[in-house]
Amino acid sequence: MASIDKEKTAELVTKFGANAQDTGNVRVQVALLTERIRNLTEHVKENRNDAHSTRGLVVLVAKRRRLLKYLQRTNLEGYRALIQELGLRK
Repeated sequence: MASIDKEKTAELVTKFGANAQDTGNVRVQVALLTERIRNLTEHVKENRNDAHSTRGLVVLVAKRRRLLKYLQRTNLEGYRALIQELGLRK
């Protein structure tokens, strides 16, 4: 449902991090949150009355927004590249 498997997590960490263990990187955290948000969005579309999952989705989106705001403040070019790569903000 809302979680992602270990293979997908490892793939995202190696793609967006400096190495395979770089899970604390802001780029990696945003990529993982984006994947969870996409999965949870599909669940909420099918189960409209699931208030707990809807709240969880809102919490994840807020966390991603805070991380993106931090990245925008500290590394504007990295922020723009990440937004483009993840397909956020059209």
